[in-house]
Amino acid sequence: MRSKLSRCWPLTTATCLVLFAGCGVESARPGQASDLPGDVTSSVLASDAETNSAPVSANSGAGLTTPAPSDVPSTRPTLERRATASVQVVEDPLTRGADADTNTRTDDDSGTDTRTGTADNDAQTGTDDDDGDAEPRVDPRVKTLAWLADESVGENFPAPTARTSGGGEVPRIMLPEEPLEFVRPEAVKGIYLNAWAAGSAARSQALIDLATRTEVNAFVIDLKDASGYVSYATQVMTAREAGADQEIRIRDLTALLERLQEAGIYPIARIVMVKDPLLIHAQREWAVQDTAGGVWVDGNGSLWANLHDQRVWDYHVDLAKEAAAVGFPEIQWDYIRFADAPPEHLLRATYPGADGRRRRDVVEGFLEYARAELEDSGVDVTLDVFGATTSSSTDIGIGQYWENFIGSVDVAQPMVYPSHYWEGSFGFKDPNGHPYEIVRAALVSAMQRSEAMGEAVGLTRPWLQDFTLGEPFYEAPEVRAQIQATYDAGIDEWLLWNARSRYTEAALAPAGGYPEDVEPLMRVGGRIVPVSERYEAMAAEAEERAVARAVADSIAAVVVADSLAAVVADGVASEPESLEVVGGIRR
Repeated sequence: MRSKLSRCWPLTTATCLVLFAGCGVESARPGQASDLPGDVTSSVLASDAETNSAPVSANSGAGLTTPAPSDVPSTRPTLERRATASVQVVEDPLTRGADADTNTRTDDDSGTDTRTGTADNDAQTGTDDDDGDAEPRVDPRVKTLAWLADESVGENFPAPTARTSGGGEVPRIMLPEEPLEFVRPEAVKGIYLNAWAAGSAARSQALIDLATRTEVNAFVIDLKDASGYVSYATQVMTAREAGADQEIRIRDLTALLERLQEAGIYPIARIVMVKDPLLIHAQREWAVQDTAGGVWVDGNGSLWANLHDQRVWDYHVDLAKEAAAVGFPEIQWDYIRFADAPPEHLLRATYPGADGRRRRDVVEGFLEYARAELEDSGVDVTLDVFGATTSSSTDIGIGQYWENFIGSVDVAQPMVYPSHYWEGSFGFKDPNGHPYEIVRAALVSAMQRSEAMGEAVGLTRPWLQDFTLGEPFYEAPEVRAQIQATYDAGIDEWLLWNARSRYTEAALAPAGGYPEDVEPLMRVGGRIVPVSERYEAMAAEAEERAVARAVADSIAAVVVADSLAAVVADGVASEPESLEVVGGIRR
């Protein structure tokens, strides 16, 4: 389940504490309006307010050392494993007969979605066993879900079908005829698939073809995103009660996994946790509460589940167990954190059940609990975290502290998007224009902190940006620069994020590697150069900066000298402390 840490390369770039917000791997700017209409207040939830905002903040510093663990004793409670989960097995009379080609989705650049789909449902038949067993009959493909269920099979089953957003019906999730087996690649190189892309036969096939042509060997697939909807026809009762199964985006999850197995693509199930407006509308007591009464709403109109509430934990662990039962070999947790918001908003937020526990301990506690609950499934457990966690000496206010979570997961995935770093981060005025330098500095810091722990810890696998947010426009050289930075930091795994699941193929190595006479280009040192010339480009930029600083200092010195000469010429006497700042320098 775990691998040895890769070697760490020396850090050659000035480091700086960086704090960017944006939960999960969302890439929108702060203040993004909700996609849903209606006013939202702390006491009355009038709409399913949800936003994918990504506020950005950072602090620069002269250097960074690995922080020592806090002396504050941990108050995280010891949690027992549950014997059962809130899932019931359904004796489903329907097969997974929906043809993948009947589910289509078209995307235009405006973001408008058009979805159509029908399901071909065939009756499921079977014969009674000769032993005359009178217990309710469950299809063999569903039977492996029994370990998720309550001990007895009750009479009040949910309906065997789930409604789609278009009003149609699809069969409840069924297990494959034969267990799916996925071999973890020696080095995971993946891309993100939103649920719409994964559920579209055309879009998913196009991305499979992309993987076939390139070095990509893994897909991160949304099973539950920040909208709160579960992408497939889940059997988890909490999801059904919240209406999270009422917008089916992946019509036949098993068929999708079978296609990925055939193509040799490693699937990873992404599950978003505390960003969940649907769950909060259904279970308001599970939410972060407002000191003035009712459910707390942040400045963007977003609703947050309470990470202190074990019921929130259990709901998402149940989804993870279901994903494992279907065939996913890896569960990726996202939004395992506390809310980030302006202080005036956070002052109104209260967390029932907190009992004085540190946020970092709560995050670690959930990860350990989930890992124990998923142990029997054999899946790897991975975690998305802010890029700032690699260099911050605090939990950046959200409970994500490197030394606390890196030992509780198989892989930590910091979102080191250059566009999300403030001016001055790691010594660069324009971090977005230095994708190689920013990503390398952030990841070297992560590797140093992991190795300093001196024990078995999870791997580091960064999220890299394949989208444009500010200048320059991100194309193949900018994306390839981040990939090369990952390698140069001693890490051989990476994931690419694009919210629309559209990727720059020119940035990816062809399947089998680059031809001998071809060398990819990358942005480094403020210019685009072949990969082999990256260090020369960095040195050239450093020299240019040194010359520019020297020229600026010379000009400042001349200005000061001229000013002093003018003072003497005018016969004005003054003490040194009385001189005004001239040219930015106090003399």
